[in-house]
Amino acid sequence: MSTGVAGPTLVLVVAAGVLVGCGVTLLLERSLSRILLGVILFGNGVNVLILLGGRAGAAPLVGTAPAGTLSDALPQAMILTAIVITFGLTAFLLAVSYRSWYLTGDDEVPDDIEDREVRQAAERNELAAADLGGEGPDADPEQVDPEPPRRLRRGDGPG
Repeated sequence: MSTGVAGPTLVLVVAAGVLVGCGVTLLLERSLSRILLGVILFGNGVNVLILLGGRAGAAPLVGTAPAGTLSDALPQAMILTAIVITFGLTAFLLAVSYRSWYLTGDDEVPDDIEDREVRQAAERNELAAADLGGEGPDADPEQVDPEPPRRLRRGDGPG
């Protein structure tokens, strides 16, 4: 962004949109290498969007320019943090991808057994089984945490 421009340029907005769009498209693939590239593109697109949220101006160093002409330092700090987070996620996905390649010989994410059952039920136009337990929300032991036992205070007990 240049100093004389009031807001973000259209080129940067379109570039951020393309990066985020391509990143999301790659994230929806089954190959871990494409998912990795999608995370990188998505992270870079979000970094550009964060950069566009800041005020353009001179370097944010005190004493180099009048206070009203300094750029906003918060988006720059947020971008540095986002770069570190994206780098960590990239390293983790690289390790997972390498481990998958080492064990199975490819980097494709396999289906779960439950995913296959859901897909087969959808192909047969069957509805998922409803929970017809009828015990109510308070009587279902899987849904309600038991209350801790009440402690007796002086004068509350028998006698």
